[in-house]
Amino acid sequence: MSQRSRSKAKTLHLFQRTIRRVLQRPEELTVSEWAEKYRVLDESSNISGKWSNSITPYLVGIMDSINDPHIREIYFCKSSQVGGTEALINILGYLIMEEPAPAMIVYPSDDLAKDISNDKLKPAFRLIPQIRKIFYENSSKELRLKFKTMILYLRGAGSPSKLASKAIKYLFFDEIDKMGGASKKEASPFNLAMERVKTYKSQSKVYACSTPTLSTNYIWALHDNADEVRHYFVPCPHCREMIELKFANIVFAKDDEKKMSPYDRAKTAVFVCPECGCEILDSDKPAMLRAGEWKAVKKRGVGRPKSLGYWINSLYSIFVTWADVAEEYLKSKDDPELLQNFVNSWLAEAWEDTKLKTSSDMVLERQTELPKLIVPSWAKMLTAGVDVQETSLYYTIRAFGLYTTSQNIAHGQVLDFSGIERIMDGEFETEDGGHMVVSLALIDSGYQADNTYDFCIDHSDWALPCKGSSNPMKDRYKISKVDQRNSRAYGMQIVLVDGDKYKDSIASRMQRKNGTGSWMVYKDCDEEYAKQITSEHKIMERRSNGHRRSRWKQKHSHGDNHYLDCEVYAMAAAELLGVRELHLQTEETVDDTEPTENRMPEEKWIETQENWLS
Repeated sequence: MSQRSRSKAKTLHLFQRTIRRVLQRPEELTVSEWAEKYRVLDESSNISGKWSNSITPYLVGIMDSINDPHIREIYFCKSSQVGGTEALINILGYLIMEEPAPAMIVYPSDDLAKDISNDKLKPAFRLIPQIRKIFYENSSKELRLKFKTMILYLRGAGSPSKLASKAIKYLFFDEIDKMGGASKKEASPFNLAMERVKTYKSQSKVYACSTPTLSTNYIWALHDNADEVRHYFVPCPHCREMIELKFANIVFAKDDEKKMSPYDRAKTAVFVCPECGCEILDSDKPAMLRAGEWKAVKKRGVGRPKSLGYWINSLYSIFVTWADVAEEYLKSKDDPELLQNFVNSWLAEAWEDTKLKTSSDMVLERQTELPKLIVPSWAKMLTAGVDVQETSLYYTIRAFGLYTTSQNIAHGQVLDFSGIERIMDGEFETEDGGHMVVSLALIDSGYQADNTYDFCIDHSDWALPCKGSSNPMKDRYKISKVDQRNSRAYGMQIVLVDGDKYKDSIASRMQRKNGTGSWMVYKDCDEEYAKQITSEHKIMERRSNGHRRSRWKQKHSHGDNHYLDCEVYAMAAAELLGVRELHLQTEETVDDTEPTENRMPEEKWIETQENWLS
């Protein structure tokens, strides 16, 4: 055969292969079918080797939701150890091979995104020959994985500018509840990222998975507000009724005399079917899971849903026994930090702080019979707190007496510092016909620092600047000095305030009935004030170093908390004036008409109410 003939034959074969490749119908696989055919797990997984849907059959329905053209958003509220991240990787692999388009995964931080990229995503793609061939790893970066068919962006939630550019078709969130909320300058990372899929409209897909934290945080709210919420039901091996695996149905030995260790009690744990009362063994679980199915427990609107919320807890994991769950509960139940982790990470439920839980109704229950601007007869001092914002100032004035008994007598919003001056320079009538003035006001210097400093210099007889501490302090407050050398206020005293400690006290005292040691408000107090006072709740959060700590956080990202900050500053001002020692400086006794529990010394009462937080 001549050179020309060989060249023609080669060209013909190439043309035929090209035609076959172009005309060849793509594999009509669902994501779960693709995973069983192509996905390989490495040695770091609980079970290495070929992916098998039989290990986590509940993931099949979640993964295959991607294939439903009507579904645009999938929110997976889960416990740990149920495979949420692995499902995400399966979806990614399927899209890279079968339906490529620009995609992005959002993680709580850039560092976590880099770790996942290097430790999970790249190794997973290398183990799949069909993806390895089209993965341009050498030209990829940690946060930008390049394939022949598409580009996968990895972003940290703390980089707003990177979340707000470039159109994408597929958007993923991993551990979304560890992301921050909206700031005063930017929308929330979730909303910024969601803007990216608008270009693709009905063709886009959004997948978010996370263990929940609070009911007001991302994953609980997203899954619970979906068009359809689904739970996984499994058949009881005895009665065949379809049931949910709930912690309430795990029973174990009682130990009223406290002679057994958590481990010993946990060994007695069994799961009792809520329908027939029969005991279900751990060995029954694999077959139950394989025969399980997702069922809608909540549905909104009519027609086919566009968003799905899935929920599942650790009881469904084949790697977790009934005894494991029972032991974790027994070890956690007496420690609020551990208990929150159990509720979130094991039960996949939102944490509700029952000890320091506050509401606007609770504030309104603390109304006395005294109207606004009237000082109670028991008051020993008036203090104030001022929260300075960009366009206005909020203030509160609070009367304090023995055992840190207190009542708000005035609060409001003014346009400028002249309004604060007018209010604080006034006299307030007491219940018995006397008059009192504000002894000390702490004024927030966070926004308009120079204006605040100048104002406090001009009114140094009753005003001091203050600043909230970003980290926990040893003491509730600390007196420091302004260190701005070019400022008129250089060397002036400034009060550093640990806001969380004061919010603990406010929340604890708010739950007491009106009387000695209580935190009260005037008659006909407005709802806006009540809402702002209770706009935060106490949560546990994991810090970058892995340690967990409790802190107060706004319930809603755009809620106002100005009056709460004002009350923190007012209480700090009272402590600066020695309110905690007042009862030691007087021979006065508490009225015998007060309930006994309301006559407990403040220090002891706070101790009994707040020990659970220590």
